[in-house]
Amino acid sequence: MPRESKIVAAQRESRWVVKWHPRAWEEVQAIEDAQERVAIAHAIEKLQIDGPALRSPHQSGVMGEGGAGLRELRPRRGRSRWRPLYRRIEQHLFAILVVGPEAEIDKGGYERAVRIASRRLRQIEERSKRK
Repeated sequence: MPRESKIVAAQRESRWVVKWHPRAWEEVQAIEDAQERVAIAHAIEKLQIDGPALRSPHQSGVMGEGGAGLRELRPRRGRSRWRPLYRRIEQHLFAILVVGPEAEIDKGGYERAVRIASRRLRQIEERSKRK
């Protein structure tokens, strides 16, 4: 018998758009543990429903100078080993910029993810200015 999928936000309509940077999408698809990918999908659903009102422990600000303005989704209420880093880039639009490891599990990997997210955000902002 197929396993039923869990509905995260039954009867609530998404008000926020969440788009993936193409490389971030590749990063999440490369995660071997299917349960971790599902947990990330649930965190994205919560962001689509609550937008900037999404509270801790489901999200948090990225600390440090390099993470200014970035936020991290915390799948499984922070118990996941993965952190999608995102930013609100328009009125009702969030961009998932990178998926990296949780800081306490891999500090260097997390710091690298923050640098990549900042670089991808700058590229998006530069392209927007040219339009």
